[in-house]
Parts: sequence; C-alpha cells; structure tokens
Amino acid sequence: MYQVGDLVKELSDKHGRDRSSLMPILQGIVDKHNYLTDEAMVEVAKELDISAAEVYGTASFYTFLDTRERGKYVIRVCKTITCSMKGKNEILQTLEDMLKIKVGETTSDKMFSLLETNCIGWCHKAPAMLINEMPYTELTSEKVVEIIKSYMTK
Repeated sequence: MYQVGDLVKELSDKHGRDRSSLMPILQGIVDKHNYLTDEAMVEVAKELDISAAEVYGTASFYTFLDTRERGKYVIRVCKTITCSMKGKNEILQTLEDMLKIKVGETTSDKMFSLLETNCIGWCHKAPAMLINEMPYTELTSEKVVEIIKSYMTK
C-alpha cells in the first residue's frame, strides 16, 4: 500500500518545498487518491514547514481539491446563470433520478459523486458538466442518460 507520507515526499522532491509548491502537491495527491485526507494535509504542512490550517484553508477554498472522499467519477454540473437559463436544473434532476443521489452525495458503490460547481468555461455551449476532467456540453436529459450509461459500463 502506498503511504501518503511517501507520496508527499515524492511530490515535494518534484515540485519543491516552498509555499509556491503547495498547489501542485495538493493536485498531485488528488490525482493519485481522488481526495485530500486530513493525514495528507498534515504531511504536506510538515514537508513545506507551514501550518496545517494554511494547507486546509487552501484545499477547502478550491472546488477541485476535494477534502472528502468522492466517487470514482466526480460529476460537476456548472451552476452559472447561463447554464441555469439553458436547463441546468433539468440536467441535475436527471442525474439525481438516474444515480439515486442528491447534489453533494456519492453513490453507495462509490462510482459517482454529484456536485455543482462554478463556471467551468463552457458557457457558450451550456448547459455543461465535467466528469472528472472530461467536459460535456449542450446537454439534454437524453444526452446525460447516454453519457452516464457509458460510464457505468467502464
């Protein structure tokens, strides 16, 4: 089993050990483990010689640095006014009905987490969502069902 301390040291060797290395180290942990545990944030604080509160403050500020365990596939539905005007609520309802979870929850099999997020940069093709880092745009309920079905078979 890969120890979080080993990963933090590896990422610190790669990115450096000063305050400017905090974001790439946190991103590296999320890439590897899907979220930041309290243990990981304490290890980062020790390695960079900064307070654990500063690490947690940074992690909790950024939407994509999850501090809670998430599913294998994290669905982030854009909640901007443009997406709202073009059907975001219908998209969310479809996802909630299909996955049997509400926004902020994770399916019992840990496959999917459903979140709302601020602008993801696809307003011109709203409504939009990300699944992990893959954008999906110009969504309809039918399109969402097909997308989620494709992830269920992966």
